[in-house]
Formats: sequence, C-alpha cells, structure tokens
Amino acid sequence: MTNRSEPQETTTRAATDADLGHVVSALLIDMDGTLVDSTAVVERTWRDFAERHGLDVERIIAVSHGRRTIETVAMFAPDGVDVAAEARWIDIEETEDTEDVVEVPGAGALLASLPEGSWALVTSAGRRLAERRMAAAGLGLPSIVITSEDVASGKPSPEGYLVGAHRLGVPADSTLVFEDAEAGVTASLAAGARTVVVGALDAPVTAGLDRVPDLRAVRVDPMPGSALLRVRLGSRRGTGGRSVGRRLVGSDADLGPDAVR
Repeated sequence: MTNRSEPQETTTRAATDADLGHVVSALLIDMDGTLVDSTAVVERTWRDFAERHGLDVERIIAVSHGRRTIETVAMFAPDGVDVAAEARWIDIEETEDTEDVVEVPGAGALLASLPEGSWALVTSAGRRLAERRMAAAGLGLPSIVITSEDVASGKPSPEGYLVGAHRLGVPADSTLVFEDAEAGVTASLAAGARTVVVGALDAPVTAGLDRVPDLRAVRVDPMPGSALLRVRLGSRRGTGGRSVGRRLVGSDADLGPDAVR
C-alpha cells in the first residue's frame, strides 16, 4: 500500500478562525447521524426490542447510538436471552427497513467533492446494513468501508478508526473524523484523530471540539502539489474551539514555511 504524504509535525496552538480550516491526510466519516439520518428506523427497531423484553426504550436509545448492535443487546438483554441471536434478528430488521432514511443535509455534495481514496466510512453497522442505508439516502460508498464485522471491539473503542486510517495508508493522527455520537467521538479521540462533532451532541467528551449542525458548509479541497486536504467548516462552525497540544498539521496557521499552500 502506498502511503499518502504525511503532514509536518507541530506543537503550536491551532488557529481559531474557522476560515483557516484543518489540513489533514484523509477523512474518516461515521454513517448514522453523520451522513445518514436513520433516526426513525433506529427508534422503531429498539422500541420493538424493548417491548419484547419489557425494557425501558428511552434508556436503550440513549446508550445505543454509535454502538454495535450486539454490544447494546448485551447491555440490556434479560438473563436467558441469546444475545447473538437477538442481535442478528435486530440487524435483519434494520436492514430491511429503509423507510424514512435520508441523507444528512450536505452529505451528498460533500462526498461528491472528495478525491478518490481520500476517505473511509467507519460505522458500527454491519456491511449489508451500511450498503442499504447509504443507498437509501442516495449516497455512494467509498473504496474503504470499516463495519462492525471488521473489528473485535466497536465504538467507543478506537479500533475502527485505527483500522480505517491504516487501510488508507495514513497515521490516525493525521486524519479528521466527522462524528455525531458520544461513543464515536470517544473512539476518534482515543485513536488520536482530529474530530468534528456533527449535530447537537451535548457530552463532556465534546469539550473544545469543532462543531457543525450538518454538512452543508463543509468544504474539502486538495492542496496543490501534495496529498493533503484542506477542510473548511465555514460559517456554520460552532463555538467549541479547537483542542491544543502536540499534533500533526491541523490548520493553515500550523503550516511551516516549507508547507505547500
């Protein structure tokens, strides 16, 4: 595998001007809630599970977002329930139900703008479910897709994001992750990736991170003469700011005099 160019290392504070953007080697993007709005399907599925077993559906939905089905089932299934069988059944239900699945605003335009081989999908869904939901939302899959079947531990473990970066041929800490769930943000930060929160997630783990309400204002441009990408969040950037510390190139302000602009 040929590695994409690695960005220059720096220890400076990233600029706070949203127009400067992030400069990274590749993007790692979550699916549900980030590219695809599948809220209605997810709630229907977990409501059925809760009713079958006399459980509190609101607790399940609050915890399930961003996690693999089997891990959520294991957390809530009553004693005696076959966790693997139950998870398989839920996956079948979700795969067959694509009603109300739509793209998150701006997702299609963003993906269409990305150079081939510059991003990977990293999802807690299985491969077939990912294919069905992306198709239902009118979105194409990248050449690299990391699903629940590709990892031993799902989010909040960083494994999926580490595998995605590895398959793209770049260090995880030279990537930018787009995530909407607490488990996913925890995973991306543990992988060492720069992280943008999509949507209204309110959790301590998001402190200091950039935010966008959706993907409509996100712009990605290849940097001439290099394999790097400049990612601008535009006027829709939130007030979260950027993290501080040792990093690979994170914003134009971090670029040294020898960097390609």
